[in-house]
Amino acid sequence: MSPSRTYGVPTLYAGMVAHMEKVTPRGLDRLRICVSAGEALPAEIGSRWKAQTGADILDGVGSTEMLHIFLSNAPGNIVYGTSGVPVPGYRVRLVDEAGGEVGEGEVGELLVDGPSAADGYWNQRDKSRSTFEGRWTRTGDKYERAADGRFVYCGRTDDMFKVSGIWVSPFEVEQALVSHPDVLEAAVVAHKDESGLEKPRAFVVLKNGHAPENLPEVLKEHVKGKVGAWKYPRWIEIVPDLPKTATGKVQRFKLREGA
Repeated sequence: MSPSRTYGVPTLYAGMVAHMEKVTPRGLDRLRICVSAGEALPAEIGSRWKAQTGADILDGVGSTEMLHIFLSNAPGNIVYGTSGVPVPGYRVRLVDEAGGEVGEGEVGELLVDGPSAADGYWNQRDKSRSTFEGRWTRTGDKYERAADGRFVYCGRTDDMFKVSGIWVSPFEVEQALVSHPDVLEAAVVAHKDESGLEKPRAFVVLKNGHAPENLPEVLKEHVKGKVGAWKYPRWIEIVPDLPKTATGKVQRFKLREGA
C-alpha cells in the first residue's frame, strides 16, 4: 500500500526529487501531505516536489527544547523558502546581539515562548541560563521577518558571517546553488581570503557526479544573478557528499574545520 503522508529532512526530499526526474514511482496519487523539518527546506526542492508529486511539503522548525515544531507553513498557506508563521499557542520574536527587537527585513536570533518549553538542561547550569531566559527560549537560529509576517531562515548563529560588514545567509546562497540544474546539494561556510577577510566558500554535490570543468565559474555567475554579486562563493569545491548527522543535518563545522 502506498503512503498518504511522508515525513523527512530536506536531504531526503532532494534525493527523491532527483530520482523522480528519471523514474516516476507508483502510488503518488495517494500522497496527500508531506512534512519537512530538521533543516530549512530550499524553495527549489519544495517547488519541484510539488510539481512532480502534486503534494505540498509543510516546512517548519522545532527543537528538542520546545518538544516539537513551533513555526510552520500550513495546508493551504504555504510559501516555499519560508518557515511560515508561529503555530497556535506559540509566540516568537527576533532580537539582535544586545537583546533588542529587530525590524522587518532585518536579521535577528529567533526566540520562542510556548507551554512545551523545557525547564533546562540536565546538569548544565551555564547552558541553561544562556538558553532559557524567563518565558523565552533561544533557538540559535537566525531569521528575518518578511512584510507578510512570514519568517525566512538565514542560518544557525554559529554559521552566519559578514562580508563587507553585511550579514550573509549561508542558506540563501545554498538555495541559489541548488536552483542550478546540475546541483543536488550545497553547503556554504565562511573562509578567510589572503587578506584575512571572510568570504563564502561552497561545497557542492552534483546530481550526476560529473560536470564540465568550468562549472565552478558557471555557478558563481548563477549565484550572482540570484542573490547578488557580493554574496557569491569565492571558492567552489565539488565533493561526492556532505558530512551529515544521523538525522540528515549538514555538519557545517566539519566543512569549516577542513576548509
